[in-house]
Amino acid sequence: MEIKDRIVQDSCALFMKYGFRSVSMDDIAGKLGMSKKTLYQHFADKDELVEAALEYDIELDQKDCMKSTTNSNNAIEEVYNVIDVVAEQLGEMNPMVLFEMQKFHPTAFKRFQKHKDEFILKMIQQNIQRGIAEGLYRDDINVEVLAKFRLESMMLVFNPEVFPLSKKYPLKDLMLIIGEHFLFGISSPKGYKLIQKKQQERLKK
Repeated sequence: MEIKDRIVQDSCALFMKYGFRSVSMDDIAGKLGMSKKTLYQHFADKDELVEAALEYDIELDQKDCMKSTTNSNNAIEEVYNVIDVVAEQLGEMNPMVLFEMQKFHPTAFKRFQKHKDEFILKMIQQNIQRGIAEGLYRDDINVEVLAKFRLESMMLVFNPEVFPLSKKYPLKDLMLIIGEHFLFGISSPKGYKLIQKKQQERLKK
């Protein structure tokens, strides 16, 4: 692995775990066992490194989402697969990451917004259309409106004013609760039964 790639990967892990504000270039250099001078040979400043780390994270996220779609037998299973993947990614993620990115690294945040409003929104729309075609979701729903509603409800878990930082609101639990609530709201009787079946299966694990 090239030095620049290692810097990006390790920096991404540090940012996700501790947030952008509390991780300095000194911290990153120390973690990588290199001088800060070497770090600055590859990245002009912290902003540039944050943007590279975000791009790396987005690429992984897109691959995982596509894999979840490919490996699912139906639309509802796809949603659960994505929830599990995201929950794993959020295992050690600092909930303040998005807030700090917006406040301290606006260029990176704009890139995240583009990823959210294009890739993630499209994935949600395709899932809803798939569920309707499979008879698992109601055919009278407005795909465009509900896809945007689902997207924004996913982002809600990162809002510290709504869900303050505490063990009472683990991110992965919030993702599942909100995701299942959305599924029950758009499902047909056939889909409703499948969700209940999935819930029972997951309780046994």
